[in-house]
Amino acid sequence: MNAVTVLAPGLLTTVQDLGREGYGPVGVSASGAADALALRVGNKLVGNLEGAAGLEMTLLGGTFQFSQDATIAATGADFGATIEERAIRQYAAVSVKAGQTLKFGPTKSGARAYLCVCGGIAVSEFLGSCSTHLLSGLGGFEGRALRKGDVLPIREVTKLLPVQSFSEELRSELAPRKTIRVTRGPQWDSFSKVTQEEFLRQAYVATEEANRMGIRLKGAQFELASSGEMITEGVSLGAIQVTPSGQPIILFVEQQTTGGYPKIANVIAADIPSVGQLRPRDEIRLELVTVEAAHELYREQERLLASWK
Repeated sequence: MNAVTVLAPGLLTTVQDLGREGYGPVGVSASGAADALALRVGNKLVGNLEGAAGLEMTLLGGTFQFSQDATIAATGADFGATIEERAIRQYAAVSVKAGQTLKFGPTKSGARAYLCVCGGIAVSEFLGSCSTHLLSGLGGFEGRALRKGDVLPIREVTKLLPVQSFSEELRSELAPRKTIRVTRGPQWDSFSKVTQEEFLRQAYVATEEANRMGIRLKGAQFELASSGEMITEGVSLGAIQVTPSGQPIILFVEQQTTGGYPKIANVIAADIPSVGQLRPRDEIRLELVTVEAAHELYREQERLLASWK
């Protein structure tokens, strides 16, 4: 059996694909890669379909050994990946021999790195996806983060031909942003004009209270213009809630599907991968755009990715 063995799991390593859309009404968030762009590019590099399952590592990477020769790609944040202590190039298809050890270290940039293997990680689907949903303990490899000694089967190689490298120009165009673009949220008008202006003017720091459910930001405290209580309603990926503490939280890939806190804004789809690369103490700013502009920015991002052959 072609497989990869976990010699060391790193801080938090899970199996992820592009998530399970459409189950929010029954209380299951999509999950999936925190930086979907990085996973998609990695899969294309090794000849997989874009949505194939790979490994997502957070802040500190793992160490892996392959039972057979394989083609791999390391994308996302730079975790200083090495094969047998020799540095490998990021965003490129790389050959690893049977028995060799692939090691990722601590992050040098960004929060999450991805390991894609030609064929993809072979785990059972849950609700149409291989992604690990840590909160519910479902999907991925036994519904949990990987541990030392886990053996992950690799799927049979597809007939798609791998691309050898990803251009520096495209990497620059698709690189994570520190100015996160947002649209107005459903409760935008529940905040005073002064609060709205301050929300967009100030800088925020990502706190240590961050995971795949959400990223708490630290900035000036906000106050609602209305003191009335909200009825719980559905929330979307990227919604920015303001809790009674007055601090905003960006709801992320494993967010709760309903909430009763006002949502002042929503991160646009094109910038969700940038949120996935935020580390504790990273500083960001927010920029308001229209819904029409958000749609066009997403289309442009998809055009850039499609232009890479």
